[in-house]
Amino acid sequence: MTELITSVETFDVRFPTSRERDGSDAMNPFPDYSAAYVVLRTSAGAEGYGLVFTVGRGTEVQVAGVRALAALVVGRPVDELIADPGALSRRLVGDSQLRWLGPEKGVVHMAAGGIVNAVWDLAARRAGKPLWQLLSEMTPEQLVAQVDFRYLRDALTEPEALELLRGALPGRTGRAARLAEEGYPAYTTTPGWLGYDDEKLDRLCREAVGDGYHLIKLKVGASLEDDVRRLGIARRAVGPDVRVAVDANQIWGVGQAIAWMDRLREFDPYWIEEPTSPDDILGHAAVRRAVAPIRVATGEHVHNAVMFKQLLQQGAVDVVQIDACRVGGVNENIAILLLAAKFGVPVCPHAGGVGLCELVQHLAMFDYVAVSGSTAERAIEYVDHLHEHFVDPVRIHHGRYLAPTAPGMSGQLRPASVAAFRYPDGPEWAGPAAAEQVAATA
Repeated sequence: MTELITSVETFDVRFPTSRERDGSDAMNPFPDYSAAYVVLRTSAGAEGYGLVFTVGRGTEVQVAGVRALAALVVGRPVDELIADPGALSRRLVGDSQLRWLGPEKGVVHMAAGGIVNAVWDLAARRAGKPLWQLLSEMTPEQLVAQVDFRYLRDALTEPEALELLRGALPGRTGRAARLAEEGYPAYTTTPGWLGYDDEKLDRLCREAVGDGYHLIKLKVGASLEDDVRRLGIARRAVGPDVRVAVDANQIWGVGQAIAWMDRLREFDPYWIEEPTSPDDILGHAAVRRAVAPIRVATGEHVHNAVMFKQLLQQGAVDVVQIDACRVGGVNENIAILLLAAKFGVPVCPHAGGVGLCELVQHLAMFDYVAVSGSTAERAIEYVDHLHEHFVDPVRIHHGRYLAPTAPGMSGQLRPASVAAFRYPDGPEWAGPAAAEQVAATA
């Protein structure tokens, strides 16, 4: 009997990280790390897991987006979906009615990515492999077939993508072995949340160096005076040889970004992340020209591969930051990795949110093994929050991600965590303390 997708379930799961100011930045002072959690179920009892990261209010809108797309998946043969996730991606992203709400951006596009990621998780589970390995073992032709090149050919053609992937073929086996033995470089944002006091900032910076990190990141942008003080504390704590990146989370206009970074230049910032609106490609290019040699990084709020294409074409970024949940899932991220490789720009994935470390590690490791073939100037963001809620959490050793070995994309939440933190009826949200928190962050 043909195995079918029988349901696409989605849950509003929220974690009260704002209580300790975890995740706080200039634009998001009181975030509650949350997700529209996606579970695909099949007629044979198999499951695939994905999620769409959010920061609290509005998660119910993201849940509605997933439910709006579910009808395009339910009833489909599983073999058909996992044999060609690219076709599924094009069906979800290109739906003629829901596309009107995008196109290829915002709630519906992210919902499509959540479902696409769940299908890839299902495919990797069926193959008995972690997703990074499943992708890395695909042929160049199979990988190119996953990408929609319609809007990309002026920057990257199918033959060029095939050439890139074929060029990486000879070293795949050795790189996979090194990855399994050594892991992948990480950097940490754990010390740098804007809501932390100076003592905690100093302590966490010193701990990060002791834990083997060579790059840390601090949030900036709320107060120049505070940023000067905090950067001074961080630089003294880590010394001159550890890189310190800064992240403005889109708070500035172009001129303000240039002036602010000129003041912070004395602390030798490695990059400025999201210095202005993520939609302002020319603005990023202007900032990059003005603040060099400080690098410009962006990506966590870039809507789609077309915008990444333009950022690269305009020479607007030094660092591409893919996000497992912002664009349309694994397929679109393959396109972005290929674009970055074509333009010779390193990829340092964004992972500041619940489940993002778990998911995006697979994409970065695939990039190393099968696309770019390099970890030079690359690192995956790591934040030390909420990993205990996952069945297959990330593993960090001496500042490096250890390669996942369990089948799938590592996005499965523990059932007890879903039950406890489901909004608004889970016990972690139903009590008076939670009600007070909601009021405080409104």
